[in-house]
Amino acid sequence: MRSYREEQDSIGVRMIPNEAYYGVQSLRGAENFNITGRGMHPEFIRAIVELKKAAAITNRDVGVYDERIANAIIEACDEILDGKLLENFIIDAVQGGAGTSANMNANEVIANRAIELLGGVKGNYKLVHPNDHVNCGQSTNDVIPSAGRIATIRLLERAIDSLRKLQNAFVEKSREFENVIKMGRTEMQDAVPMSFGQVFGAYASALSRDIRRFSLAIEEMSVINMGGTAIGTGINAHPDYIKGVTANIDAVTGLNMTQAEDLIDATQNLDSFVFVSGIVKSCAVTLSKIAGDIRIMSSGPRTGFGEINIPPKQNGSSIMPGKINPVMPEVMSQISFNIIGNDSTITLAAEAGQLELNAFEPVMFYRLFESLDTLRNGAEVFRSECIEGITVNATKCRNDVENSIGIITALCPYIGYTKAAHIAKRALREGRSVRYLVLEEKIMSAERLGEILDPFKMI
Repeated sequence: MRSYREEQDSIGVRMIPNEAYYGVQSLRGAENFNITGRGMHPEFIRAIVELKKAAAITNRDVGVYDERIANAIIEACDEILDGKLLENFIIDAVQGGAGTSANMNANEVIANRAIELLGGVKGNYKLVHPNDHVNCGQSTNDVIPSAGRIATIRLLERAIDSLRKLQNAFVEKSREFENVIKMGRTEMQDAVPMSFGQVFGAYASALSRDIRRFSLAIEEMSVINMGGTAIGTGINAHPDYIKGVTANIDAVTGLNMTQAEDLIDATQNLDSFVFVSGIVKSCAVTLSKIAGDIRIMSSGPRTGFGEINIPPKQNGSSIMPGKINPVMPEVMSQISFNIIGNDSTITLAAEAGQLELNAFEPVMFYRLFESLDTLRNGAEVFRSECIEGITVNATKCRNDVENSIGIITALCPYIGYTKAAHIAKRALREGRSVRYLVLEEKIMSAERLGEILDPFKMI
């Protein structure tokens, strides 16, 4: 038979399973917010626990409470950071109350484990109290946004690693295909020749900008409001705690965090998350554009562009035998569409903050974490399952260039725009090549024409 303990909060009494490390406030939060079916992000839980550990170290060092209590809290935090007790974090990712349920979930789990470490029984909060001890010097309103920033930094770092690998794959393809000529296009019409090396080199350059922006995003996330407590005034926190907690957060997390100069501003305004989400969205737009190009260039195999071949990953149809679809570029674009939508959610949530607090951080973090996770995963599979396996149909591409009307552009400096336009119209109307018509009209010698229309000179 399952046994229970009785716990009480300001609303009333609830029965908590004896084996559970969460308490009454966690239980109420879990019952109230059955929203997404997903729990809090593991990096978010990790960050909250790290903040609790840093707070306990600081409170111990400034003499706020007994060293035994502090050490028990610290040890409990270390166990959670080692992967224990995580099943006791039961709150949905999206929740009301600006994250109070998430904060109290951590407070109760840490308190109950600390109680056990001191020889007590779970629920005996006279030994270690979730609010008076674990939450000492803190508020949901400085813990939750600070944890969101720490988690975001780590997810940004992971995304950067995946984006760099993808960028390197583009660089390798640019080297592999630097001597393969193709027709460049503008507005889906023939333009002028270029090399596939230039195509993939441009993709690598675009990603390099996104990676630089991600570094700016990490810098933006490195400023936290810990020590501000409820609204940024630091009420109920020891003055030395306010001064010293950030240094201990640095030590616990291994990140270079800075305390905000204006804690009131940092508590109520979440524009930094809008800035970061915009950077993630910008990268998603870049990747979706590249994915779209890959789909176009690989279209066919007989009636499309047919310039490149992408690795076949699975059957493309339940009715058309032999059909292979560009599934990896397609999924990359779908990820990007979702990230763009998430950015709108984050923007609206940031704008909806009122007076001294923004209550909508949970949905912001839920969507931002999802954007970063899916972007990282998308970049990984796009690279390994698509980009690295691309081959080029060099002969077809060279023939396309030779038969294109677009190469007439190279003749403009020599024969003028009007005469060049005349040749282009004839070529289109009669279905003959520019080279043939220039020679037929004896506009220049074959030798000179060959020099001007050398594709490698044109690029």
